Amino acid sequence: MKGSKAAGIAIAGALVIGMIVGAGLLYANRDAFFKAATPEPAAKSALARFATGSLTRLETPEAIPMAPAYVFKTRDGANATFADFRGKVVVVNLWAMWCAPCRTEMPTLARLSEAYASRDLVVLPINVDATADGLADARSFIDVHEPLPLYSDMKFQLPFELPGEGKMPQTVILDRQGRIRAHFSGEADWASPEARALMDALLAEPAS
Repeated sequence: MKGSKAAGIAIAGALVIGMIVGAGLLYANRDAFFKAATPEPAAKSALARFATGSLTRLETPEAIPMAPAYVFKTRDGANATFADFRGKVVVVNLWAMWCAPCRTEMPTLARLSEAYASRDLVVLPINVDATADGLADARSFIDVHEPLPLYSDMKFQLPFELPGEGKMPQTVILDRQGRIRAHFSGEADWASPEARALMDALLAEPAS
């Protein structure tokens, strides 16, 4: 009986020791496990420092693609592409009359355009309403937000050609070489100090 009791105590002790050792190993390896399970964040460019304030969600990927060779329309119905604006910093804003945040942020884009009127920066609002009535309403709306021009994409395809993948409003910043340097999905204050600091940084870069 005493031998059986001693053996039981020994087995119980071994189990306790095993549990302690196992817990220690699990604790020691937890950081490595979670590090392996957590994806690495996308690399950011030097422009990431401007992702603050109203631009907190600004995306500035390190990989810099060219803007797509997509054809959209001027107010008069002529063809236009992003290449037409090469040599300037371009603030591309995709908007629609049915998009309330698009309309809300438009005055800030107008103020940005006015503030940089004498510099190599152009604000390019591209309306994506798909009907003639929608485009007519957009024309009336943009006319009270001078000095903004009116461009359009009635096929509603351009929002899916750009990094925002269809989100509205969507703003994409091109450098002088026509490359996508930053993009933002949602409403923002484009006349804010952080937005102007971003524009100034891009304007300070060499043209080529």
